[in-house]
Amino acid sequence: MKLLFVVSSLDLTQPFSATPAWWQLLKGLYEIGVDIIAAPYQGKPIESLWWREARNPAKWQGDLFKSLRDALRKVAPPPQVQLAETGSSSESLTDKLVRRTAQALIAPLWARHLDALLTKEPDIDAVIFLTVPLNHLKGVPSMLQRKHGKPVFYYDGDVPASLPNMRGFASGFRIYQGADVGEYTAFISNSTGGAAALKELGARAVHTLWYGVDPDVFSPLEVAQDVDVFFYGHGREYRSAWVDAMIAQPSHALPEARFAVRGTRLGDIGRAEALPYLSFSALREYACRSKINLCITRDAHASVYGSSSSRPFELSAMGCCVVANPYAGLEQWFEPNKEMIVLQSPEEAVERYHYLLTHERERRTLGENARRRALAEHTFRHRAAQLREIIASYLT
Repeated sequence: MKLLFVVSSLDLTQPFSATPAWWQLLKGLYEIGVDIIAAPYQGKPIESLWWREARNPAKWQGDLFKSLRDALRKVAPPPQVQLAETGSSSESLTDKLVRRTAQALIAPLWARHLDALLTKEPDIDAVIFLTVPLNHLKGVPSMLQRKHGKPVFYYDGDVPASLPNMRGFASGFRIYQGADVGEYTAFISNSTGGAAALKELGARAVHTLWYGVDPDVFSPLEVAQDVDVFFYGHGREYRSAWVDAMIAQPSHALPEARFAVRGTRLGDIGRAEALPYLSFSALREYACRSKINLCITRDAHASVYGSSSSRPFELSAMGCCVVANPYAGLEQWFEPNKEMIVLQSPEEAVERYHYLLTHERERRTLGENARRRALAEHTFRHRAAQLREIIASYLT
């Protein structure tokens, strides 16, 4: 099978949080024998051992577009929407201007580029748009299917936060307003519970493909554990209450414990110290240095059943002792109290931390169990095989 991907970004230095996951997914596809061509929607093309690069036909336009968008948002920033305020699918004037500019200037460049690629390499079996702003490229999937007869898929890795009723993240695109969801052969998403919403938006078919982990990248590291409780993540958006309940408040209640975070825009973190950013690879060292690792999933994901995110799989693959906030559907991936601790109330955090910090054997057993489960069911090779099966079902 030969697949052409248009990926949101392949540059790990850019602020696209899912980029490391896309590297792992494409690597997983390579490992099971799929031939990959990858073109970035934002930024420069990047060659790797696992895929062949294709150029970004709108790189300078995209860079200029991003600069103008960022400048507009400084003048008219999008609202900081909380989960309780969902339900509006309106589009701000800034977002509407951004979308229309992209449709007029950037979509034609991508249409010509992808048309040329499929003409030059007719053995490409399918095209997958991977979490790019689909309303920027309206009409492009229809043209590709009409002209080349290839299935065209859209993989949204941000469901449900990306959906119109959630208004997305304040820092991101609104990708559904003004889009034609029905022009894709099928949708793939990270969320079991989000499938119904995608169908209501007009998706012809919806498949679920959860996040996973590459155990070659996220594996245990033998280092001294000098941090008691650790959290890695960026922003309070959609998880403010649990940042307070799992970091700020317990750090005062357990003054003898060392709390630490690696992230930005987290607000009040109590006594927790902010560890410096070293590189993306430092996540592994920080996590393995910590006796307890926190998985604080944003309410937008945690409240919709089976909406996967990367962190549970990454932490489990490293053999970490994980404590998570309530997360609908987490039991599909890990067994509570055997492979991962799931809090049921903010008051439970201090009690659980104290017990785990004073019972090393229990901590290590939880981590060992979680790693065993991740290797058995949740690697990106598993996900790659599932994606290959989904695509194969549409090939004639």
